[in-house]
Amino acid sequence: MSFLDLAKKRYSVRSYQDKPVEKEKLLQVLEAARIAPSAVNFQPWQFVVVQDEELKNKITTTYAKDWIKQAPVIIVVCGDHKKSWRRADGKDHCDIDIAIAIDHMTLAAADLGLGTCWVCMFNAMECSKILRLPSNIEPIALLPIGYPADQVDINRHDTKRKKLEEIVHWDGFTRK
Repeated sequence: MSFLDLAKKRYSVRSYQDKPVEKEKLLQVLEAARIAPSAVNFQPWQFVVVQDEELKNKITTTYAKDWIKQAPVIIVVCGDHKKSWRRADGKDHCDIDIAIAIDHMTLAAADLGLGTCWVCMFNAMECSKILRLPSNIEPIALLPIGYPADQVDINRHDTKRKKLEEIVHWDGFTRK
């Protein structure tokens, strides 16, 4: 499968089969995150894999939608702001590095027949308390993962995405 085909295959899954995810597949998804690039190779990420039902139920209370409870696994993707690179103007690249790692995970999962949904609208402070995270570790996203219970039209991008002409500028920014 080409990279573009894989990227088209990946979508935000909000309905999961009642089927466990094999540890080998989880390890492959986590390996994809581990090898992701980061600013100055500082790798400011930590991953909390939540499979235990009791803990998973606590984590799902930090998000308002019930569909997340269907996922057999939730990876809490965290950033360590003490270890992230900062640009000369002070911009912290932790969130950017974490985003790259999450993107690697979502694509690896899709390649393995798994589905994910990148969740940022959750109570990070409550999640941090539940997991007893140190103050320098921020839960940045929840990544539910499992076997999709639905399918998506891989050609949806033709109508649901802007055309290249609307977003690409050659040799300088041009107003449209």
